Amino acid sequence: MVKIAQISCGTDYSGVQKEIEKAAATFGAEITIPEADLDYIDEAYHKFGFNVASSSVRLMIARAMSLVEGKSDADAVFIGSCFRCAEAALVRNELRRFIQQNTHLPVVTYSFTERTKADELFIRMEALSTIVARKSLLAREKQEGLTLGIDSGSTTTKVVLMENNKILGTGWLPTTDVIASANEGMEQAFEGTGYKLDDVDGVGVTGYGRITIGKHLDAGLIQEELSVNSKGAVYLAGHQQGEATVLDIGGMDNKVITVNDGIPDNFTMGGICAGASGRFLEITSRRLGVDISELGSLAVKGNYRRATLNSYCLVFGIQDLVTSLAAGSTREDVAAAACHSVAEQVYEQQLQEIDVREPLIQVGGTSLVSGLVEAVSEVLGGINVIVPEYSQYIGAVGSALLVSGLGDRKDFGAKSL
Repeated sequence: MVKIAQISCGTDYSGVQKEIEKAAATFGAEITIPEADLDYIDEAYHKFGFNVASSSVRLMIARAMSLVEGKSDADAVFIGSCFRCAEAALVRNELRRFIQQNTHLPVVTYSFTERTKADELFIRMEALSTIVARKSLLAREKQEGLTLGIDSGSTTTKVVLMENNKILGTGWLPTTDVIASANEGMEQAFEGTGYKLDDVDGVGVTGYGRITIGKHLDAGLIQEELSVNSKGAVYLAGHQQGEATVLDIGGMDNKVITVNDGIPDNFTMGGICAGASGRFLEITSRRLGVDISELGSLAVKGNYRRATLNSYCLVFGIQDLVTSLAAGSTREDVAAAACHSVAEQVYEQQLQEIDVREPLIQVGGTSLVSGLVEAVSEVLGGINVIVPEYSQYIGAVGSALLVSGLGDRKDFGAKSL
């Protein structure tokens, strides 16, 4: 059983402790609390050197120190604190960095509320469990045989057919009914290849519809998108060795993952509002009268400083956009401002919660919006951003790659999570 060390403050009196334990147990993991007696709390607190007032936050520090000093054992770490506590938020990030610098444990941080439920934590606990249980699989560097990868996303379904490290066919369409969308995507991917589903050695599925599609196809790999997307990203970018950061600005949520030798070791996901997602760019494109595929080149020609988009909200962001156009801003400037607004929000909400490692590999459908890629690089001080070929198929590629390491098709059911 995977042991996830919990380092947190306020989970008991906020009522979310049972939800955390339930989420971990769903994926075969056990929540453990690192040991720390009263004397050790004072010792660890002074050793850590971060001045805090809360005794509960001091206990967080001691439990983190217990892990680093080997007084407690764990396979992964979950660090959580109440979203209302600024002191705990600062310590949460410092403890994340401290554990990453001194151990090889994968870490996820989370800001909870008293209404947090287990299903909100599922993907994070599943990812931690997957990284631990399938580390050797995540380390594989090439795809073998004939495999099919399906990424059933919130807005689009992507399908990739691969054979011996080469992409043979792809499918891409809006997600409606998840099974129907997957079937149509597979038809697109198989077209002109001479292959059909019965010829495939393995099927891997990820994304929001992964469980439904995976059961329907008896898939060999049914895996959350955090580990799958990170693997697909470093594979396509040619950075399976060394460090990298993966950024996926999606249609409904965003993911930022740091990777070391192909293995994710820290990730954050979510977002406060759709104003920080690809959905905002879709609506912007519609308002400007261009296809989403044209928005990036339009933005590159503009200057975001000449159009003001200040709101974090999707609705009010569009209001700002309309106001800017009415005031005489050009479509180019508004497109640039929209891309810059999304990049700034992703930075403030998520990129500040991790230590960004170069290169930054930007993936997903929004990685094709060149103005957004440029804005991300600028917001991060000119960091090197890589957009690999097939970046929009990242989850499907990762699924096809990983399922090729699971053996014969007849064994699929036993190897699905």
